[in-house]
Amino acid sequence: MGAPVRLEHCDGVAIVTLDREDRLNAIGTAVVDALAAALDHIASDPSVAAVVVTGAGRAFSAGADISEFAAFESAARFESFIAHMAGTFGALHDLPKPSIAAVNGVALGGGLELALACDLRVASAGARLGVPEVKLGLLPGAGGTARLTRLLPPGAAKQLLLTGQPVTADEALRLGLLNEVADDGPTALNRAVAIARELALLPAGALAAAKRLVDEGSELPLGGAITLERETVVALFASPDREEGVAAFLEKRSPHFDNRRL
Repeated sequence: MGAPVRLEHCDGVAIVTLDREDRLNAIGTAVVDALAAALDHIASDPSVAAVVVTGAGRAFSAGADISEFAAFESAARFESFIAHMAGTFGALHDLPKPSIAAVNGVALGGGLELALACDLRVASAGARLGVPEVKLGLLPGAGGTARLTRLLPPGAAKQLLLTGQPVTADEALRLGLLNEVADDGPTALNRAVAIARELALLPAGALAAAKRLVDEGSELPLGGAITLERETVVALFASPDREEGVAAFLEKRSPHFDNRRL
């Protein structure tokens, strides 16, 4: 049996692939361990400027490995498992480098929680996304309820959580759960990689700052968010990337940002 997570990178983009195709990329302890290791590598690798997360075969991920946690002898053991998953997804969310989920097939339960931890989501036209945990007497525990509530209108978030029914890619796009819908086949991955390559050419400092302003600013009162924005933009003004960007604009050439600083 090969590694449950495959890591590749090219042209500044790291591609993280859940690789348990025979189990629809169900997320168990081994997958979370391997994903955490891949994210540690990405965080410390200056050649990686953007990240794509996807699943091998016909599914992004069918969710947490039910056969594994069904054997847990106590709620404390389940808590340890779900905390590890939530912490790993949080590490993905907190990466200063932009991340894109390429959702092929289904993204259910923990699989959707993984996609939600990414900054952007592109799905194939035939994808289905949902959180069916209520049908098991559970709820999402790796950030799903928190992130759905912040991403969707309350009624839409409650519909997903209370019914456990998945939505189509087109409905997910309408709700704001997805950023784009691509054709079926490898197109979602190809599109996610194309976006990631575009982002990899942009200044890493400004991208990281944009993520922080959205994530932290949305939790602040309006005045505090505007203050944070102003302080951040002033700091960017003093950066070499701003100098290069403005010079390239005035000289009518493409900018060349040194993203190794991040």
